[in-house]
Amino acid sequence: MAKGYWIAQVDVSDPGPYKEYSAALDRSVAAYGGRFVVRGGRFEAVEGRPRSRHVVIEFPSYREALECWNSPEYRAAQAIRAPVTVADVVVIEGCEGPQP
Repeated sequence: MAKGYWIAQVDVSDPGPYKEYSAALDRSVAAYGGRFVVRGGRFEAVEGRPRSRHVVIEFPSYREALECWNSPEYRAAQAIRAPVTVADVVVIEGCEGPQP
C-alpha cells in the first residue's frame, strides 16, 4: 500500500496562534500515524514562487492521510491556523514499485 503525504507551503502572518496550531497539528498527525519529513528548514527556491514555510508529513497510507485531513481533530486545528496563514496544501499518494 502506498504511503500518503501532506505537502504544504504556508505564509504565516501571526506566529502566536500558529504555535498553538502547531501543537494541535502534532496531536492530529500522531493520532493517524503520521510523521514530519519536512517542517520548516532551510530552502532555496529554484523555480516558481514558494511560500515562506514548507511542510511534508508522511502517513502510513493515502487513506490515513485523507482521514487525518478530514478528522474533527484536524478541523479544530485548521480553524486556529486559517485566520493567520495563507496556505497551499495537497494530500497525495506516494510512489510504489521500481524506482530509477
